[in-house]
Amino acid sequence: MTDTTQKTASYTVPGMDVADGAHVAEVLQDRLNALNDLHLTLKHVHWNVVGPNFISVHEMLDPQVEAVRGFADDVAERIATLGSSALGTPGTIVSQRKWDDYSIGRAPAIEHLGALDLVYTGVISDYRAAIEEVGKVDPVTEDLLIGHSGQLELFHWFVRAHLENAGGQLSTAGAGSEKEAARDAS
Repeated sequence: MTDTTQKTASYTVPGMDVADGAHVAEVLQDRLNALNDLHLTLKHVHWNVVGPNFISVHEMLDPQVEAVRGFADDVAERIATLGSSALGTPGTIVSQRKWDDYSIGRAPAIEHLGALDLVYTGVISDYRAAIEEVGKVDPVTEDLLIGHSGQLELFHWFVRAHLENAGGQLSTAGAGSEKEAARDAS
């Protein structure tokens, strides 16, 4: 039987103390959980989007899925580099996440995009908090997260472009849940 619990590091990268390395790895584990959840959510939307804009949204999401999967790999490898264990099991995602499961099933493209607006907002906000936290002790991890954040923000813009009117207002402004955002977008 394989042990899938988080191991306390007995070493880390040169120039950083073990406690700081373990703390950065904990911050990264939360990002790993979010990235694994995000790429599964994006694929779920890819499979369940319907309506007149089906093909454009369906095809827009696959490159996002692949990029986010790559980000997860980057983060997991950084956790290992820091001397900790990267946990990538479904049970880890479910038990450690601080957000609810994606709540929209088969639905029109615009509804999924409305819900994804909130998903990306949460992921990006948490990324920015992680950047601030790890930057105090680990500029290498900070740089990694900044690079990911730029791409996540670009993907968020792709989603929001469908939700914005000519005056620059988002149809999802003020929505407090994915279902509200989906409703407001439609």
